[in-house]
Amino acid sequence: MKVLIPGLLRSYTAGADTVVLPAHPTLDAALRDLNARYPGLRFRVVDEQDAIRPHIKMFVDGELARRLDTPLAGSAELMIVGALSGG
Repeated sequence: MKVLIPGLLRSYTAGADTVVLPAHPTLDAALRDLNARYPGLRFRVVDEQDAIRPHIKMFVDGELARRLDTPLAGSAELMIVGALSGG
């Protein structure tokens, strides 16, 4: 599966904007694999209650994923998006 990394998290991936992972059954499993490769990344997108942080959106094959138990296809594309703010 392919994971698209937003600019705000690229410091964890040594600047990589895309990471390729093996197939995982759920979004949570994919994020745990990402964290094993890039320590600290999961904490930036998942809070202490195992919920996706409010300022983070995750899209699996273009569909908004609201829960960590969202199932993933082997060829899924995960896009992590950080909210923009300003005024």
